[in-house]
Amino acid sequence: VQLQASGGGLVQAGGSLRVSCAASGRTFSSYGMAWFRQAPGKEREFVATINWSGSYTYYADSVKGRFTISRDNAKNTVYLQMNSLKPEDTAVYSCAASLEGGIYSSALRYSYWGQGTQVTVSS
Repeated sequence: VQLQASGGGLVQAGGSLRVSCAASGRTFSSYGMAWFRQAPGKEREFVATINWSGSYTYYADSVKGRFTISRDNAKNTVYLQMNSLKPEDTAVYSCAASLEGGIYSSALRYSYWGQGTQVTVSS
C-alpha cells in the first residue's frame, strides 16, 4: 500500500484547507484510515480516524467540531477538511492505513504511512 498526501499549504487563522490522501491498491475500501500530525519539536499526535465504510469516525479533542474526515472508496482517497484553523494546527499532516478496518487513535495500529503534507496557519 502506498499513500500520497497532498493539499497542504499556507492559510490564515480562521481559514479552511482540505488535505487529501490517495492510496494505491484494490483493497483500500477495507482499510481503516487516519490522519496524524507532527509539529516541529513535538511528538506525532492523532488527529482523526475513519473506518472502512466511512460510517464511523473519531476525532482528537483538539480538532473536534472543526475538522472532518471522510473517504471516497471509489477514488481510493481519504480527506481531511479543516475549518477554523488556528496557528497551533501548524504541522506536517500524514495519513495512515490500518489493515484492520476499524477506527483507532494509536499509531501502533497503522501499518502504512504517507510522506506527509505541510500545513501552516499564520496568525
